[in-house]
Amino acid sequence: MTDGGPPKEATAEADRVEATVSARIDPTPEFLERVARVRVELVRRVNEAARGRSSPLVRALVAGSAARGTFLSDRLDVDLFMLFPPDLSRDRLREEGLALGRAVLSNPETRYAEHPYLRGEFEGFRVDAVPGFAITDPSSPLSPVDRTPFHQEYLTRRENVALVAQVRLAKQFLRTLGVYGSEAKTEGFSGYLVELLVLEFGSLRGMLRAARSWRLPVRLAAPGKEPPRLPADVALILADPVDPHRNVASALSRRNLSTVVLAAGEYLAHPSAAWFEPRSRLPMPRSDAMERLSERASHVTVVRLPRPDLVDDTLYPQVRKAERAIAEELERSDFELLGSASATESEHVVIVLEVAHSHRSAVRPQDGPPPGLDRVGHFLGKWTAAEAPVLQGPYVRPDGNLAVETRRPERDAESVVRSILPRLALGKDLTPDDPGRVEVYPLAGAPDTPALGEALRDLLGKTLPWLAPR
Repeated sequence: MTDGGPPKEATAEADRVEATVSARIDPTPEFLERVARVRVELVRRVNEAARGRSSPLVRALVAGSAARGTFLSDRLDVDLFMLFPPDLSRDRLREEGLALGRAVLSNPETRYAEHPYLRGEFEGFRVDAVPGFAITDPSSPLSPVDRTPFHQEYLTRRENVALVAQVRLAKQFLRTLGVYGSEAKTEGFSGYLVELLVLEFGSLRGMLRAARSWRLPVRLAAPGKEPPRLPADVALILADPVDPHRNVASALSRRNLSTVVLAAGEYLAHPSAAWFEPRSRLPMPRSDAMERLSERASHVTVVRLPRPDLVDDTLYPQVRKAERAIAEELERSDFELLGSASATESEHVVIVLEVAHSHRSAVRPQDGPPPGLDRVGHFLGKWTAAEAPVLQGPYVRPDGNLAVETRRPERDAESVVRSILPRLALGKDLTPDDPGRVEVYPLAGAPDTPALGEALRDLLGKTLPWLAPR
């Protein structure tokens, strides 16, 4: 630091690094031409199929990174949008969208978001064929994809070749940090958000220069122009330029934005190609986790719940809610919680909770009333009965109130978790009809599955992404 200002930047080295990285991640001109041809042909084939079945299709377009060239060379999905009249019923929208998708895609597979869409192949590319409504006002969408043509027009009119290259660098930088992607599992930066930030600040480094001094929540919306109904834990506020009522960064978590704030200063001071090379995040073997617990002198409890048949964007918010609910109730039950994490697999949701000690004290203090109240007699009668599980008391505390110390029926963490689960709100689809289907284990006895390894890595392998081992 000099004169209290920002750290010096290694500008020349950053220029060299970014030029090298761009040469690696930028698609070749030949590939861009091929994508452009496929976009035209895909739209032509959809329109042809629509005429063949007298479909009420208003417009078909390829949008997103495939349309603007902002995709990375090793990561391209083509997004095809089929837009129908706003007064079309949702049942008919689904019917027509799926029919047109099947007419043009090979190996189509039905996927689900707010409504079904198709994922398939077209001339060697993976394509998502998504139905939506052809609206005229992007501030009043009927489905989440209806703003897409407006986003497309807004960015296409403002981006140039140099900005597109900077968008790719920014995407790769965020990808390396593990914060690229707005899906509920990642809670990161959407592609649209990245493009707006690069447009706002002019380049990857321009964005990082701004980000290194951000304080959460970050407000990039114009004063008095913030979208309404922002949640208390909002991380970044940026109004959608085509719909000022919408926060483009609503999916971004505080943890992920804070990671970028820290990384921004580090990269500007110490640029290297490693900042653009994603590191593999391998599951942590249970044996390694047991060694770490021995060093930490702590204990891990594992909860396994049946996985409901839900798409990820619906499932993961419920998983995180369940994780928080169990963790908070453990703390209220006098366990010192050190951390928690969760992961999913085909049949189960796995939640891991680290506590300082595997057992809580047998003593449970019970507050009583001050002498002189009518209920004193009831309190004394209850806790002087022969069968009362009293360890000490009743007695008068220094503050003058009565108290008694009783014996807790459950002391180990697993027994306590089993006892509290029936009264917790785990998420409307996560609470099983049969409580017996919820499994609770100490780590040593839990089934050793990939999901357990993922959860253990997130619980016991925390580190800044750029410090993680390769």
